[in-house]
Formats: sequence, structure tokens, C-alpha cells
Amino acid sequence: MANQTAAKTATLRAIPSVDQLLRTDVAARLRSSIGLQRLTAIARNVTEEMRTHAQSDGLIEDSKDALLAVAVQRLDEICRGETLARLRRVINATGVILHTNLGRAPLSEAARKAVAQEASGYCTLEYDPITGSRGKRGGHVEELLTQLTGAEAALVVNNCASAALLILTVLAGDGETVLSRGELVEIGGDFRVPDVMANSGTLMVEVGTTNRTSLEDYRGAINDRTRLVMKVHPSNYRIIGFTATPELSKLASLAHDAGLLLYEDAGSGVLNDLSDYGISDEPIISQSVTAGADVISFSGDKLLGATQAGLIVGRRDIIDRLRKHSLYRALRVDKLCLAALEATLEAHRRGAIDEIPTLRMLALTKDAIEKRARGLIEQFSQSSQSPGFSATIVPGQSAIGGGSGPNVHPTSALIALKHETLNADDIEQKLRLFSPPVIARIAEGLVLLDLRTVEETEETELLEALMALEP
Repeated sequence: MANQTAAKTATLRAIPSVDQLLRTDVAARLRSSIGLQRLTAIARNVTEEMRTHAQSDGLIEDSKDALLAVAVQRLDEICRGETLARLRRVINATGVILHTNLGRAPLSEAARKAVAQEASGYCTLEYDPITGSRGKRGGHVEELLTQLTGAEAALVVNNCASAALLILTVLAGDGETVLSRGELVEIGGDFRVPDVMANSGTLMVEVGTTNRTSLEDYRGAINDRTRLVMKVHPSNYRIIGFTATPELSKLASLAHDAGLLLYEDAGSGVLNDLSDYGISDEPIISQSVTAGADVISFSGDKLLGATQAGLIVGRRDIIDRLRKHSLYRALRVDKLCLAALEATLEAHRRGAIDEIPTLRMLALTKDAIEKRARGLIEQFSQSSQSPGFSATIVPGQSAIGGGSGPNVHPTSALIALKHETLNADDIEQKLRLFSPPVIARIAEGLVLLDLRTVEETEETELLEALMALEP
């Protein structure tokens, strides 16, 4: 017992001080990236952690050099963890085009340039250089939206939930909103339509059943307190089988005959017909306008292919009411978002769909992906020094993701990785911890890479990540 106590005391005395730890070469290297104040706090936590460990008999060592090496290693690990936690670029090899956890739609080259070169400094956000007077925030984006959808006016807020909140607050906050029971959706992040309606002040009136709702169901729910008829597109699920829901045009006629407005939450934001790519059940915004919807909201970072935003189009008098409400100022977007939206919408107006990464990835054929995959495997095989690795091509499917086209799974050709000693979790982790991180998926004991969501310009980095897998 006396020997154990003495060993513990010796260990406690040998633990380096914070000052000693900060004078090491590793600390000097870390100081420039993390800052002296934060580095000092981490060093203090490291030494306290070592003291606690020693007092519980978990650390028995009296060599100052050895304990200093342990402290330095721990300091480096913590700082590396904080660096990895930052917002960073990743290579998305999952095949999920609109991967919510990875930022949904990647921006086009034009959108990135617009953000970096036009909007990151001083810009004409609310300034008209022609007249030299104050300009209209987002004016060009709104003009593009009206041109692309055929609506009378448009407005932009920070996401689609914000758009729904603003519309419901302004148009129905003092009354009731009628919608189908089958459209009470919940999307990622615990966003639920009933919650947004409650926050807006409107009283939600459910009609119909989960799978079937008729015009008569809507008609029977309308009364003197009804302000709005709402149509919600079920972006992230589909009800199939014995189903029925009124056509939008007939629902618009019913609402208008009753002196009410029809609001459609269209979800993904499809501006053009994407049926050639398997997407046929997402609302096309221009068709919703033609069908008689008075106001429509949709997302900017889904199938439109831009940045996060809630886009609102509709009748001019309604948009004016939304713009004048105080809530709009709290929900409006900044210059960086507007710059990305402008560039993306301009590409849509030109019909240059191949410039928009989301749509370009969607249009890729299985044969084109397989050709790239074979080329990458050949390079890997020629360069790899580890005979234990095997990379083969297996058939598979990609996904749209982001609450869009849940039934659409484009066929793809996947690179399947396997190693004699490393398991799939080990390989996936090594890829994930590479710089930049490569995000893959695992199925049936194989690590799968889908090049549908990997830009050709990223293939060199992906190959470097594969080369770094060698144990």
C-alpha cells in the first residue's frame, strides 16, 4: 500500500504544468490555428484530467518525459477534434443527391463565384447604381422567379418553414385553415405542419382521412371563420393504393367560390418537367400558378439547386401583404443567399440545366457513372501498394434525398471496397477522417462509393483518400 501511495505521489509530481505543455513544439504549432486563450484552456483541462486519472490509480508513471508526451498527445487529439468539428467541405460519395446532413444542393460554379466575388464584400444589396438611390433587396431574384413561374410577384425568406409561417400568420392568423388529414407532414428536424400552424395563430381544421380526401370534405369544413385552404405536398413520403385527393384546379375553384385563398406548400421547387429523370410527382410551380393557387411556397436548396431559402410566388396583392408584415423583416435573407439564388435562377432561365450540379447529377446515366468508376478503380489498382484491398463494381441505386422524390432511385454503378484485415467500419472511418472527408455508405459488409454525387474534379482527392486506406 505504501509503495502504491508513493508511486501515485511521484506521478502527480511528474505531471507537466500548463506552462510546460504550452512551451512544447506541438503547442506552438497549434497556437496559430486555435488561439492562445483556447489552447491554454485545453492544456489546463488536459493536466486536470491527468491528475484525476492518477488519483484514481489509472495513471502510474513517474517519468516526466513520458507524462509530457502523454499530455502533448492528448492536447493534439482535442485540438484536432475541434478542427474536425468545423464546417468543412466533404466529398459526398453516398449517391444521395440532396443529402440534408451534407448541406443539400451543392451550388453551381456561377453561384459560388457570385457569392465570393459579387456579394462577399460591399455590393448593391439595397442600392440602385443607375439612380444613385436606395434599391429593392432581392429585386432581381423576385423578377426571375416571376419570369420562371408565371406568377405576378415573388418574395424570398430564409427557408420553407419560414415561408409557411409568414403566409399562415398574415393570411389566416385570425381564423381557420382547412387542409387534408393526409397532408399533416413532418420533415427532418421535428418540423411539423401542425406546429407551424399553431405558431402562426391560425386554427387547423383537418378534413378527410389519411388516404382519401374529397372536395366535399373541404366544402363541409368551410365556415365564417375560414381564411385559407391549404394544400401541402408530401415531399418525404407517398401514400399509395386506395387514395384520392382533389385536383389543385378544382380545389382552387372551391376556395374562390367561397371567397377564400388557396395556399400550396409545394416543397421541392421544381421549375421544369423532370419526368425524363423519373421525377413526375413533384409539383411544377408554373403549373400550380396556372391551376389557380393564390400563393405557393417552395424550397431553394432542393430540386431548384440553389441555397437554403423559402421562395414565395403568387398574386401581387398577397405578396405585398406579406412584404409589409413585420415578420418578413425577421425572416428575410442576406446578400450571400440572394447572390447564389440569382446565379442559379439565371441558369434556369437560360435552360442551362447542366450548369446546376443537382440536376446534372440527376441526369447522369448508369453507363456514364460506370465508366468513371472503372477508370478510378484502374488508377487505384495501379497505384495501390496494399494487395489486401479489392475494389469492384456492383449494381446499385442512388437517391434524391432532401425530402424529394422518395420513390425515385436512379440506377447506378457502385465501387465496392473490401480488405482482407480491415472491416467495413474501419474503412468507412478512415475515409471519413481523411481531409477532405469522404462520406460513403456500408451495405452487406462492403463500403460503397457512388460517383453520381462526386464531381469529376474531386476524383483526384478521392483517389488520394483510397491510397491512404493502406493499414
